[in-house]
Parts: sequence; structure tokens; C-alpha cells
Amino acid sequence: MNAREQQGRKIRADVLRNRAALLDAAQRHFLRDGVGTSLEAVAKDAGVGPGTLYRHFPTREALLAVVLQSRTAELEARREGIAGIDDAGTALTQWLRAMEDYLSAYSGLPEPLMAATRAQDPDNPLTVPCDELIATTDAYVRAARRTGYVRPSTTGYDLFLAACSVAWVKGTGATEESVDRLRALIANGYREPDDRT
Repeated sequence: MNAREQQGRKIRADVLRNRAALLDAAQRHFLRDGVGTSLEAVAKDAGVGPGTLYRHFPTREALLAVVLQSRTAELEARREGIAGIDDAGTALTQWLRAMEDYLSAYSGLPEPLMAATRAQDPDNPLTVPCDELIATTDAYVRAARRTGYVRPSTTGYDLFLAACSVAWVKGTGATEESVDRLRALIANGYREPDDRT
């Protein structure tokens, strides 16, 4: 069967049901056990075999990328709200908080996302969403740099990694006070300015 015939074919109802069941089960397992959860347990919870899971989602990253789409919609809604903020520094800070929330949606989520940015593998389904996060962050950084709020050397990638770090710490059960101190360290740096230079 050629591609045109496949495009015209209706997807079987059981295939759609299995996919929906897998996504629901994955969401529950990611929320409860983190992104390293057993995929076999996800399949079992969905009422299908591992082979069915891998036919729909050949890798953990593929499953995670689709599950994250609902979180991406939430992040996009927050970005639209941030777009109305006139102060570039405040907008950047709000964006970083929104990204932290997105990145801490599931325990362990920062690791596969940071791995996707390092590898720059076009076949990794997480690469494109990460690139979009970094590009958006870079746009906020450039706007804040123009107002003097951000150092000239700071990049969107730097602050993406910083948000990943904060999200990871949040996922360890750190207190909100510790998370706030970490944010302050990232924002201000930990060294006093050197007036000797």
C-alpha cells in the first residue's frame, strides 16, 4: 500500500483506543513514579502488551514527548499572558518560573530534556520542543539585555539550563525557601563584584 492509500485509510478504533489508554497510563505513571517509570508497567496498566506500546511509541522519549504536549499547551498559555508584560526583566523572570513549572511536571524530567539539547539528535522527539524553549528564552533574554537587566554574556541556553537545575531541585523535595535561594544565586551570582578590575 502506498503512502497516499495509507493517508486515506481510516485508523481503526482499537488502535486509537490503545493509544489513548497508553497516554493516560503514561501520564499517571510519570506523575507517580517519574519519567524513569517502567514502560512495561505503563503497557500493563493500559491493558496492552509491550509490543503495542512500542508500535505506538518506539522510545521512552517518543512517549514522553506526546505526554508533554498537554503541558506544552499550559506553558504556551502562560507565555501568552507574559507577552502582555511591558517590563522585560519581569517578563523574563515570569517566563523562567513558567518554564520551571513545566520542567518539574514529572520527577526526572530535566534529565532527558537536557540530554536532548546536548545530543542535538534530530531523531529524538524531545529535541524540537527543547529548541523551542531555548529560542523563546533567548528572545526574553535579548529583550532584557537591551534594558540592562541581563549581563551581555547570558544566553537563553544558559537560563534554560538554570531552569532545569531549579526544576530538578524542586523534584528532590527541597523547601520553597531553598528553591528561592537557588533562584537568587542564579539571578545574582555568588561572587561579589571585583572592583579591582
